[in-house]
Amino acid sequence: MATLTAPAGKASPRGVRTSPAVRKLAALTLVAAVLVPLAAARWASGTWPEALTVDVSGPLGGASDWIIDNRDSHPLFLHFLGHVSNAVVLSVRAVYLALLAVGWAGVTGVAALIAWRAAGVRLALGTAMAFLACGLLGMWVPTMQTLALMVVAVAVSVLVGVLLGLAAGLSDRMDRVLRPVLDTMQVLPAFAYLLPVVLVFGIGVPAAVLATVVYAAPPMARLTALGLRGADKEVLEAVESLGTTARQRLLTARVPLARKELLLGLNQTIMMALSMAVIASVIGAGGLGDRVYQALASVDVGAALAAGIPIVLLAVVLDRVTGAAGARLGQAPAPHARARWAGALAAAAAVAVAGRLTDRLEWPDGWVVGIAEPVNRAVDWMTDHLYSGVPVVGGTADWAGRFTTWVLDPLRDGLQWLPWWSVLLAVAALAWVIGTWRTALTAVSAMATIGVLGVWNASLDTLSQVLAAVAVTLVIGFATGVAAARSDRVERLLRPVLDVFQTMPQFVYLIPVVALFGVGRAPAVAAAVVYALPAVVRITAQGLRQVDPAALEAARSLGATSGQQLRQVQLPLARRALLLAVNQGVVLVLAVVIIGGLVGGGALGYDVVLGLAQGDLATGLVAGAAIVCLGLTLDRVTQPTGRRTRKGA
Repeated sequence: MATLTAPAGKASPRGVRTSPAVRKLAALTLVAAVLVPLAAARWASGTWPEALTVDVSGPLGGASDWIIDNRDSHPLFLHFLGHVSNAVVLSVRAVYLALLAVGWAGVTGVAALIAWRAAGVRLALGTAMAFLACGLLGMWVPTMQTLALMVVAVAVSVLVGVLLGLAAGLSDRMDRVLRPVLDTMQVLPAFAYLLPVVLVFGIGVPAAVLATVVYAAPPMARLTALGLRGADKEVLEAVESLGTTARQRLLTARVPLARKELLLGLNQTIMMALSMAVIASVIGAGGLGDRVYQALASVDVGAALAAGIPIVLLAVVLDRVTGAAGARLGQAPAPHARARWAGALAAAAAVAVAGRLTDRLEWPDGWVVGIAEPVNRAVDWMTDHLYSGVPVVGGTADWAGRFTTWVLDPLRDGLQWLPWWSVLLAVAALAWVIGTWRTALTAVSAMATIGVLGVWNASLDTLSQVLAAVAVTLVIGFATGVAAARSDRVERLLRPVLDVFQTMPQFVYLIPVVALFGVGRAPAVAAAVVYALPAVVRITAQGLRQVDPAALEAARSLGATSGQQLRQVQLPLARRALLLAVNQGVVLVLAVVIIGGLVGGGALGYDVVLGLAQGDLATGLVAGAAIVCLGLTLDRVTQPTGRRTRKGA
């Protein structure tokens, strides 16, 4: 059997003794040998000591009271935040009224036109069918409400993201400063910052838009910075040699070279903004999200699905259109492109005018197809036949019980049994081995902050759920990603399934998950796996497909089998993509495990939801801050930094 591993040679023993990881562990062992006995003698209990906690409920309660007392009279609210709120309301209302004025036929025609010019006839037909499906499901008006909200939210998110990305992409110092800010914006659960947003802006559209911006702007900022930093240095040197200013280099070289990353950032911002549609409905966003939320409150899976499908269709259409536009960047325009644009615009305008003249602006009630009742019957059948009593394999409730008993309970109890200082030591070791001492210090500080906030045991409970969900997600995701990377047919079959899983609002599939698995931590983990899986599969498949073909050809010429090519060439060369998949899996799992607090997940998720429900700023923000610290810790122990990473080792 062929192998691609080179002989180790006589230098291996010395290489092991002097490897950076071994030196770091040796240094950490010496430090632990001094500090651990002192910590064990001073704090014998395994849990975080009460003496090292800080009560922040008083200051947060005072801040909440101050906002409530002054938001109608303080100049900050009257002359700044009030104008921001009014501008958001007017913008959303203007877009919504414009969509209604064009009518269902005009909106469908314009959307199909844009899709046609971006990607061709097939996507144009698919776009038209998607908008018509929204009407057939009886969701035309809510779809327009959500679309108006998303247009404004995405526009603001892109503006904020580009400005932050420019700062991070042009300055190393700003990149270091903004990185934890973007981490916090992306990891902080929506329920945690909904409460302060509602305190400032009240329930309604402004709070929903601003909450969406906080969640959706980081991808645009990160990808903008990545594109600017990854610009071809030779091109930049050539432009600089012409005597251009920094502004000219930015506008004529850096931005054009980063346009694909910018369009990918727009794509990801749209996806994340749409994923907030249901969560924002909790604070009065209206539209499709409100329909989903009301249906789930009454446990009406069919009605929730009828409102959730248009969200998925919008997401898929926008994803395809922006993706196709990115693929066409840099290509020469087709002959007579302007004439075709003019003809298509005239056709779309004619459709809109015809609809208005015939007074057919609203979707006709007679064209609505109800799916709620058949879906509810199907869910009832699944619950009756799969929940329990299935021969040999047992029911889904049995699986959930076994997973809780054999995985979640031992993992939670084991983490809570460990002395607090041993947890910090393990975090420091993992972060330092794959990064630098700064990485380790950041990770340990984030983990220690959890204890200082007084939510140590609840955080370890949440950590156990996150670790279990991430492990299941990575096992399934890596295996599926490998299959998709090695087969075009598998990739084509998986793409629509992954689109649905990734764009379906989390609330929609919480109900069928609970119907199948019951209430508890297991359904929260199952929902997190379903939500995080598409990103892991896609990043894994893309990373494996981008491996240098020359390396694979060299492996085949040496007689390597398909399995050897995967293990010894593709996986090592796709290491960066695989680590990114792990990172994104952690972030997405954290987002849904918290929502799992609504279905019995408990721990920090329950505290966040309870804080929002009761208007308790301290409980909600403390739990949200602990989640951010968990996300920051897990990010630092899964993402290598330092010289090896920068060199691409």
